[in-house]
This record gives sequence, C-alpha cells and structure tokens, in this order.
Amino acid sequence: MSTAEAETGRTITTDIPARLDRLPWSRWHWTIVIGLGTVWILDGLEVTVVGNIASRLSEPGSGLSISSGQVTGVAAALYVAGACSGALFWGRLTDRWGRKRLFMITLAVYLAATALTAVSWEAWWFFLFRFLTGFGIGGEYAAINSAIDELIPADYRGRVDLMINGSFWLGAVGGSLLSIVALNTDLLAANVGWRLTFALGAVLALVILLVRRHVPESPRWLLIHGRDREAEEIVTGIERQVEAEKGERLSEPRGVLEIHQRKSVTFMEIARTVFGEYRKRAVLGFSLFIGQAFLYNAITFGFGAILTKFYDVPADHTGYYFAVIAVGNFCGPLLLGKLFDTVGRRVMISSTYLLSGLLLFGTAWLFDRGSLSASTLTACWCAVLFFASAGASSAYLTVSEIFPMETRAMSIAFFYALGTAAGGISGPLLFADLTSTGRVGDTVLAFCVGAALMCAAGLVAAFLAVRAERRSLEDIARPLTAVASRARAATRGASQGSGNGPKAPPAASAP
Repeated sequence: MSTAEAETGRTITTDIPARLDRLPWSRWHWTIVIGLGTVWILDGLEVTVVGNIASRLSEPGSGLSISSGQVTGVAAALYVAGACSGALFWGRLTDRWGRKRLFMITLAVYLAATALTAVSWEAWWFFLFRFLTGFGIGGEYAAINSAIDELIPADYRGRVDLMINGSFWLGAVGGSLLSIVALNTDLLAANVGWRLTFALGAVLALVILLVRRHVPESPRWLLIHGRDREAEEIVTGIERQVEAEKGERLSEPRGVLEIHQRKSVTFMEIARTVFGEYRKRAVLGFSLFIGQAFLYNAITFGFGAILTKFYDVPADHTGYYFAVIAVGNFCGPLLLGKLFDTVGRRVMISSTYLLSGLLLFGTAWLFDRGSLSASTLTACWCAVLFFASAGASSAYLTVSEIFPMETRAMSIAFFYALGTAAGGISGPLLFADLTSTGRVGDTVLAFCVGAALMCAAGLVAAFLAVRAERRSLEDIARPLTAVASRARAATRGASQGSGNGPKAPPAASAP
C-alpha cells in the first residue's frame, strides 16, 4: 500500500477491497453471519409476539390497562415510527462513525428497550419502550447490512444477504409458537407470560451482543476515513485465519483502488449522488420497497381477522397458521438465494416479484370463488410468500450494494424508512378497513392492491435492476472518494476471470 500527501487529506492506493473479495468461504465468515445476522430473528420475534399476544394484554389481570386495538394500532404504529426514525438517525451516524460502533450501540438500545417493555406497568410506558425498541431495530438495518456487504466476498454476497434478511421469519416462527405458550393461562399467569416473551428477547440480544464483540470494523470504511493501517491489520489477520484453515496460500488479489481520504461526506453530497447521479437506481429502490411493503400488509396484516371471520379459526389458534407461512417465508431466501449470485440479480429480482404478485392474484380469484379453506388459503399464502420473501430480502441487498460506499448506510436507512412507513402506516390504514368488514369483495381488493404493486415493482426491476452479481462493491458504484483513473484500473482488474468476477468455489462450501 502506498500513500501520497494531498492538500486536504491523504491519497492512498490499496488492494484491500480486492483482497476481501477473493477470499474463499471460511469459518471466519460464519462468525460474521452469526454475529450480525441473528438480530433479524429478534425483529421477527418482536413483531410476531406483539401481534399474537394483543388479546392477552387487553384482558383483566394482564397488569396493563390497555385495549387490543391499542396494542395492534398505537403500539404497532409507534414501533414502526421508531424503526423509521431510528434508521435515518443511526444510518447517518453509521456512515460517519463506522459500522461496528453503531451495530453495538443500536443492539444495546434494543436490548434495554425490550427489557424495559417487559416490566411495563402503565400503557404509556409500554408505548414509549415499543417506540425505543423500534428505534434500535431501525438502526440495526443500516449498520448490519452495510457491514455484511462490505465483509462478505463478492461471490457470496447475494445469497448471504438474502439468508440473513430472511432469518426474520425464523423469529416469526418462534414468536408464533412462543405466543401460544404465553397465552396458555394453565402454564403461565396472565400477567407473567407476555412479560417473559419480552424478557427472552432481551436475553437473546445480550448473547448476540457478546458474540458481536469479535466482529471487526469494516476495512472498507476504515480506508476512506484515514485509518488504513487498522484496515491493513484487520485484513491481514483475516487472511492468516483463512490460510490456516484451508492449509494453502490465497490467490493474488486483482486490481487496486486509489482513494482520497476524507473524514466525512456532507448530507447534500449524499442526496445529490443518490437522487441525481443514481436517480434510476433510486427509482428501483423505491419501487422494490413499496411493492414488498404493500404485499406483506395485504396478506399478513389482517391474516388473523381473515381466518377468524371467514373460517371460524379460534383466535388462540391463528399462531399455528402464521408459523406455517413464516416457514414458507424463510425457505424462499434460503433456497433461492444462490441463484441471485449465479443466474443474476435482474432475472431473479424481477421474477420473484412478478411470480409472487401473479400468485397472489390467483389466490384472490380462488378466495372470491369460495374455493379455499383455512388450510388451503394458508398453503396459497406459503407459495406467494416463498417468492415474495426472496424478493423482499433482495430489496435490502439492492439498496446496500448499488450506491457508493460513503452513502451506503444512509441509502439503506432512507429506503428502509420509506418502505416501512408506507407499509406500516398507510398499509394498515388501508388493509385494516378492507379485511375487517367481513365482506369477501373487500378482502379480494386488498389482495389485488398488494399483488398489483408487487408486479409493478417486478417490471421496474426487469428494466432497471443492476447486474451486481459477483462484482466488487467498488465496481458496482465507484466510491465518492475514489480517484477516477485508478478506480477504472481496479474495475478492469476485478472483472478479469469468468465474466463478472472470479470463479466461485464449489457450492458445498458456501452458506
């Protein structure tokens, strides 16, 4: 690595991004997946538990003077508002202060807030800490997705990102089954069961926090912030671990990058880059997030009401049905994730969005004809969400890799906040009215709205999705701090080999 002095900072020539991207899959990468990815399980647990235990919280003897509508309405809206504001607040700090500092802080905020939720004695206390729980989770999305994409080799980035974002649904399965236990007053008192579910979330967060201490700062972030010596030490340490595990020397990296180091990038530069230079990519991100947000609200927001109103499923049994569709949600990213790295982003993103939208149209038609039972409707939802979950996870992958490094966390935060606000605020306002009337036609309309927006997003992806598979992040979007001539040289080096990047190791070694 060579350096040259510049008037406002140093200009360095580095091969660190190429060294990270040429690494084979190893135990070290699994520590990253476990340390950073498992937080989505907590998010799924939180969201599902609150929805399923709403009836218990509103009953006399729960320890709270609160209605079921306040739990699923006010508390849910505050959680969403917290997630949106947290994403924007922490996202900006993630780009300025670093990935590691923020993914430790945001998890600590979540841990404290969910623990305090467990000891709520008044409704206002419950509402306040639901907001703060969301505030921590929103920050996690920006910090974690940034770190994952910058630490995982290019050959595996797509499947790993999808698998991690899809793990939300493992938490949803756990939340569904846990709520069944929490609602059983033969096992737990009415004022104890729901508190234990939140306490469990805090305990799991503490375990993740301890594991996360061993995850390093992103070397890519260190490079552009004048801390190239730290970046060199981290990458050298990783290479030694991987070589010791594999028993052979690593291949030589291809390509270098010249960066003019800066302490920070202004908010106006970020906005001008994302909405000016990359405006087509911004349209893509907007379309993907809005489409998946409305589809999920069309299906999942009123799923309990649909089952109880149309199929007479007891309220305390809806958790079983939700657990089934949650499994379908997780299987989508798990089984389809590799194809996003091999078949390619454009084909897979557009096809998963279009397939899920078309299948939901088909489900709406069968529902309108009265051809479905509670079980077959759930089976249809599983088919829809198998593809929709992979598509929704790819939305997070897309916005985390198609914008320059200096804007990455803020871009994730912006599109996440936009999609979450649309799905978590306007979605429930629309779909709650449609699914609560008990009229078949209104529920069919809810399904069709979600399906139409998902198909529209799929068509946008067919034209605008970026072919980012197996390409370095610096090749997909040149860093704002990169010196143009050397960045082009790095791109040429990174593109040698089999098309878009180095040949992938055997699939058996990948997650």
